Amino acid sequence: MRVIPMKENLTTEFKSDKKRYPDNLLIEELVGMANTKGGELYLGVEDNGEITGIYKVHEDINGLKALVANMTVPSLSVRAEILYEDGKKVLKIEIPMSRSIIATTSGKLLKRRLKIDGSPENVPMYPYEINTRLSELSLLDFSGQILSGAKIEDLDPNERIRLKKIIELRHGDSLLLELEDEELDKALQLVKEENGQLFPTVTGMLLIGKEKRLIELMPTAKSVFQVLDGTIVRKNEEFSKPLLETFEIFEENFKVWNPETEIENGLFRIPVPEFSYNAFREALVNAFCHRDYSMLGSVRLAITDEGMTISSPGGFIDGVNLKNLLTVEPHGRNQTLANALKRIGLAERTGRGIDRIFEGSIIYGRPWPDYSESTTTIVKVFIQRAKPNIPFLRMIYEAGRRNGKSLSINSLLILSLIEFERKVTLQGIIQKINLTETRIKANINKLIEEGLIEEIGSRKNKEYILSKSVYMENNNSIGYVRQSGIDAIRHEEMVLKLVKESNNGVRREEVSELLNVSKDKAYLVLKKLVESNKIELIGKGRGAKYFYKK
Repeated sequence: MRVIPMKENLTTEFKSDKKRYPDNLLIEELVGMANTKGGELYLGVEDNGEITGIYKVHEDINGLKALVANMTVPSLSVRAEILYEDGKKVLKIEIPMSRSIIATTSGKLLKRRLKIDGSPENVPMYPYEINTRLSELSLLDFSGQILSGAKIEDLDPNERIRLKKIIELRHGDSLLLELEDEELDKALQLVKEENGQLFPTVTGMLLIGKEKRLIELMPTAKSVFQVLDGTIVRKNEEFSKPLLETFEIFEENFKVWNPETEIENGLFRIPVPEFSYNAFREALVNAFCHRDYSMLGSVRLAITDEGMTISSPGGFIDGVNLKNLLTVEPHGRNQTLANALKRIGLAERTGRGIDRIFEGSIIYGRPWPDYSESTTTIVKVFIQRAKPNIPFLRMIYEAGRRNGKSLSINSLLILSLIEFERKVTLQGIIQKINLTETRIKANINKLIEEGLIEEIGSRKNKEYILSKSVYMENNNSIGYVRQSGIDAIRHEEMVLKLVKESNNGVRREEVSELLNVSKDKAYLVLKKLVESNKIELIGKGRGAKYFYKK
């Protein structure tokens, strides 16, 4: 069985060695991979995957390692081994992703990227990209640096007044309001001292810089608000204003294009917007916070017939990907800017704004936000325009009202997944939500206790569905029977028959064996029969038995 991959990708590279691949080119390939995601280079394999073997000189693994270490700065350490495929030798080189920027001793800085056809290539890493790479690795906070060419006079007093008003309105850190202007600027790191003089930081200029100077010094700090009706452009505004003013403009525009309706729930009315305001706010703050300000491009919000899209230049930083978005520890590209927005009151203080984005769709029974169109150079979230699922919304609302607090994001994710899939296994939930089995089970048990979901099927084929009470509250008994099958009904009948025919009573273990379900599931069936006054429980602990109630 072939162990060498069949094709190249961002982390897999093939190099022919039929004419002895030059050492300097090999070093450049390794540097490019180390400066990107790392990966594996197979020497002795053609671009089409054909195995042709290596030169004798490349069989010296120790010599290769020494060559790589000597021709890179800082020295790159790789692993290498000889593989045998189709009677030929292939040199496999494993390259770790570097936590710093690697160069060749000749001074070349390289990175790796995918071409339009999906094949990989090595390209130069330009000076302006160094800050981007260091930010991705959380080794540099670009937003905390003094902005070259900026002077203290470039900060706008009117924007500082706006900042203070936002702190009051958004319930930010009230202690900031007690500070003088200079102390406020220092506390939020809007300025830094150098040689006894204060200069604006990137964060300072982004938040309260004068518009004209911001355009001159940071031409990348642009944003666009668009509304499209089919192919007709209803609104298309581009801004290069300080972020606090920009955010307020976006907010005002969003309200106009986000109609709201109300549904009745007993004595209460529940407002239902087209798009969740909390999701909009957090997604927009994330876009401004985590974008790469060294790249040309704009933070863009577009509302279309399909939904709302918010995009920002710069891909996910190192350690963040589509699968772990909801579980990875909060960390960002521009930590100084993020901290300032948290203290002002604009950003989620826990750093878990992503939870709000998902919650904003889930509570209305709508599809989850979609980040799948994000790339290595852009982060894009799409929130689908969809009708609210009123029964699901009522269920979430009532659960929160009973508990006196909102359901956790993990519980919401599980409920939403079950609502859309109808039946879900434990492994299905783990795979979709990317949490540990222990945490998933803990949330499932809470939802079962609250009467929101229940188990169906045997131990090996256990699945989860919305509970019978949820279906009944929505007058959907047919839906419940369809999802639960006849097992839930037959289980009670079988247990009742067993208890009726037993003179000495029935233990929970016997019911578990009869139904081929867990003891916990057997207990739930018995509990329902006790509550319906069809059987009675006598005794406690191991001596507990169930008897037919005549």
